[in-house]
Amino acid sequence: MTKRLAEVAKKAGVSEATVSRVLNGRSGVSEATRTSVLTALDVLGYERPTKLRGERARLVGLVLPELQNPIFPALAEVVTSSLAQRGFTPALCARTIGGVPESDYVEMLLDHQVSGVIFAGGSYALTDASHEHYRRLTERGLPVVLVNAGVDELGFPRVSTDDAVAVEQAYGHLRSLGHERIGMVLGPEGHVPSRRKLDALLQVTSSTEAENWVERSSFSMEGARVAATKLVERGVTGIICASDVLALGAIRAARRLGRSVPDDVSVVGFDDSAFMTCTDPPLTTVRQPIETMGQAAVDLLVSQIDEAREFSDELLFEPELVVRGSTGPVRRE
Repeated sequence: MTKRLAEVAKKAGVSEATVSRVLNGRSGVSEATRTSVLTALDVLGYERPTKLRGERARLVGLVLPELQNPIFPALAEVVTSSLAQRGFTPALCARTIGGVPESDYVEMLLDHQVSGVIFAGGSYALTDASHEHYRRLTERGLPVVLVNAGVDELGFPRVSTDDAVAVEQAYGHLRSLGHERIGMVLGPEGHVPSRRKLDALLQVTSSTEAENWVERSSFSMEGARVAATKLVERGVTGIICASDVLALGAIRAARRLGRSVPDDVSVVGFDDSAFMTCTDPPLTTVRQPIETMGQAAVDLLVSQIDEAREFSDELLFEPELVVRGSTGPVRRE
């Protein structure tokens, strides 16, 4: 009991005596302090006293696939801030290589009796991944929102960037610069947003041969370097990438082959994550409206929690092409 009091007091930033007063329902504690103590109790995984169990703090899980890609910390900042403004306590769960899998995070969030969960870039976006933990959320009737495209059969509402528009913008930009041999570096087979981007490429080119100028990669810089190397060696002069991280890998590939960016090869990213203005050259990319999407995801979740409204639709947000130094006119031989 003493250990629990000390941990909760440290988490809430109050004295052990204050924690004791809250847990015993005594007066002399402000409502803000009382809420802080009860939230700390929930976050640490301790059971509330029986008489306080009906007042569980409103926790919301935010599950991210990683934090190395700057786009995910940017989304987390928007979502956690918006949740706090709506009276919810965000619980951030970020996966790492060899760390806690997404399914275990779901179990932990269920144990903490969260009010809902927002996922970004999870296994819901992979057709060949296990989705059993999502079905557990459905069975519990827990409100869920997915950020960006996922498999349709899960039935959760989604807040997505319009991948078709993103490809149209990137492809149109490269074509306006005179590029005809345009390739693409996408995520793995079965990655739904990548599948959408490929479908859009085939649509704008009106040619099934365009698929021959597409390479798959893990969402890593080194994976993209390997994929882009194959495209450059085939004579591609413009490369559209499914993320900024992949685009940086493509630039590295071109340079290792002795090519200049953008003089020999133009590269377009996707996300417009932090520091893309500071790369060499600054990256031309398709910007996801992360702030608007993050707020929309919170709005959808809160509507489900507070109003018991049901959603299964997908909200599509239009991206914006941001032209910088990694694209230029095709070199005329």
